[in-house]
Amino acid sequence: MLTKLLKDDRGGMVFLIILSLVAVLVPLLNIFVPESNPLHVSTYTITLLGKYLAFALLALAVDLVWGYLGILSLGHGAFFALGGYAMGMYLMLQIGDRGVYGNADLPDFMVFLNWTEVPWFWSGFNHFWFAMIMVMFVPGLLAFIFGVLAFRSRVTGVYLSIITQALTYALMLAFFRNEMGFGGNNGLTDFKDILGFSLQADSTRIVLFIITAIALGLGYLSCRAIVVSRLGKVAVAIRDAEDRVRFTGYRVDRVKLAIFTFSAVLAGIAGALYVPQVGIINPGEFSPLRSIELVVWVAIGGRATLYGAVVGALLVNYSKTFLTAAAPEMWIFVLGAMFVLVTLYLPNGIVGLIPKRGAKA
Repeated sequence: MLTKLLKDDRGGMVFLIILSLVAVLVPLLNIFVPESNPLHVSTYTITLLGKYLAFALLALAVDLVWGYLGILSLGHGAFFALGGYAMGMYLMLQIGDRGVYGNADLPDFMVFLNWTEVPWFWSGFNHFWFAMIMVMFVPGLLAFIFGVLAFRSRVTGVYLSIITQALTYALMLAFFRNEMGFGGNNGLTDFKDILGFSLQADSTRIVLFIITAIALGLGYLSCRAIVVSRLGKVAVAIRDAEDRVRFTGYRVDRVKLAIFTFSAVLAGIAGALYVPQVGIINPGEFSPLRSIELVVWVAIGGRATLYGAVVGALLVNYSKTFLTAAAPEMWIFVLGAMFVLVTLYLPNGIVGLIPKRGAKA
């Protein structure tokens, strides 16, 4: 089954092999190699790599709808943030009386705002299983409702991109408001533990890293399964000639809706994996700039390849980490330059430099 899925996908196979090796070797180099040894991988580095892998999963979600369906979504940051908030709500309710105000019934920001009880929509988030369902359900539901309205109205192209960006911006403004019950501009933070395990413990950080790597691998295989299926072939046809596909009798809106909703769920899972590793989720994740940055990741790595999106996410975020520490004022210019240069000289992204099997020298 796996061999059939990865047939003619040499890049994907190489990516999964490297991902498997990283998921195994990095924790081993942290646990068994002394800190004085240059091969030692610090817990900080593991947390940073875990964040990068969560971003890579998000990039997969964007590439699925942009590369194979032709929908340039500038709103996937919203689905990522909603998944992150669902995880953050669970983590906040695990703090109990260990918060600043020592209130076992209310998160600190609610005590600060003089609230007397937890809002109704927080109900159930003290259970891990419920929070995990919401991580997928909330972004999926929003994408489904949005898709029904947009795709049945045949909104396409730049108009659809603008609407997705407007949706993200509206959610950002809403979540900034204290009365929404999500921590306002400070968001949710000061998490203590997950499933009874301390989030500050090295072992917890390692487990979160491994889980994120597994999720990325499964996410890649899921996207690949869609791409090689009949649904994926119809999606590519829609990307290239939507009207022709519609005239042949296919329900174009349903194909778009199915893939767009799945992509949103994948983005929500990425957000849920991101939050416990970075320790915070705030309305800044809804920023339209964040969603635009996601598109840049995919464009730089290579659109319609899946593994190219992963390469782009890892490369750009590593560059961002390095430059924001060395020369923070230069990062935005470097990002813009990377995007322009790739667009002009590498239309197929970085992975486009890799020679295709069977190509003539």
